[in-house]
Amino acid sequence: MDFRITQDQERLRQRCLTLAADFATRSAEHDRDASHPTENYDRLRAEGFLSLTIDKSLGGQGFDFLSHTIAYEALGQGCPATALAFNMHASVVMPLLQSPDVTPQAKQYLADLVVRQGKMIGGNFSEPGTTSLIGERGLSVRARPVEGGYSISGRKMFASMLEATDYVLVLVYPETATSPTAGMLALIPHGAAGRSVNANWDTLGMRATRSDSLVLDDCRVPDDAILYRSDDIRSFRCAYLNWFWGSYTAVYLGLAVAAYDEIRRVVKARQPPGYVQPLAYHPDVRRHIATMSATLEAARLVTYRSAWLSDTQGPTPETTTALYRAKYLVGEAVSSVTRTALTLGGAHGIFKGSRLEQLFRDGALAEIQPPPTDFCLWNMGIHELGLDPADVLPPLATPPRRES
Repeated sequence: MDFRITQDQERLRQRCLTLAADFATRSAEHDRDASHPTENYDRLRAEGFLSLTIDKSLGGQGFDFLSHTIAYEALGQGCPATALAFNMHASVVMPLLQSPDVTPQAKQYLADLVVRQGKMIGGNFSEPGTTSLIGERGLSVRARPVEGGYSISGRKMFASMLEATDYVLVLVYPETATSPTAGMLALIPHGAAGRSVNANWDTLGMRATRSDSLVLDDCRVPDDAILYRSDDIRSFRCAYLNWFWGSYTAVYLGLAVAAYDEIRRVVKARQPPGYVQPLAYHPDVRRHIATMSATLEAARLVTYRSAWLSDTQGPTPETTTALYRAKYLVGEAVSSVTRTALTLGGAHGIFKGSRLEQLFRDGALAEIQPPPTDFCLWNMGIHELGLDPADVLPPLATPPRRES
């Protein structure tokens, strides 16, 4: 890998760090209230981040996935919830714009919405009862053909920034399909009839993502709202793992960097009474800081390499495994760094309103955020041992097949 960061990428990083510094001033307020950081989203819109990675031929800025990774590591250092939620836009828009299986008409329609109209698009694939510990996810939300389009009914969960977006892209099952793995992506506008929100996002961390539940009850959409359909949606999802979930890894990396920077500030500023040196001079503090530094640098290099592989190779087995490896290592790094930072901060850092306390809670979601740690390891083990997933027993028993 060429580890040199280009001048354009460095300028992008500095822009994002400036934005992050501004976002950090409101992060605690949005965390406390579990409120949408709409002013942050508006700033990102104004700065052109809706079209950051869209190809120049479609009117975008044309930054690659490594550039996106560099940008969102920086944004994650300010308000992690803002970066995590806003990334939802790119995570669902980019697969559609990059896939050769999506029609040119659908791509142009989507690009027009984003680039020319400045529309922000969220995405929602998860449903109640599913678990990311098991890769296969059945779809219970159904799309029924009606005159001029479809009627969609069902419930989705974990729809980040749902009420702040202009549209939400929903993965649904077409009732006319015969394959159990069929699926299609439907674009639902904010004010669509039959669309409502169950505001149930009252969580430990990442509270400002407002990842509420989406309820669809005979929600009508026109034919052109269906941007993609497949009898086997799995191949599409696998080909764009980099965007669907790999793009979130950088945000958590940035969160860990924020915790590292904050604890360094704290131990350099805090001088115990009766001593002439701050806590930074304590040997245990220095050792922990050094360990955190090594942990972060290792996680960053693995993450950047996975992004570079994605840009240079596409969705090869090596790339896919690298993305799982990066998610696993960053999850471990966030857990370790935020815990150590909270411990070094001592009792002064555990109060509500403390930056370390908030980052600790936000970081607790890193290993849970799909794909979770164990699912990453499962996939990495399959690749490293050269096994065929079809030959591996399922993690849980399935119902016995009935004889016809």
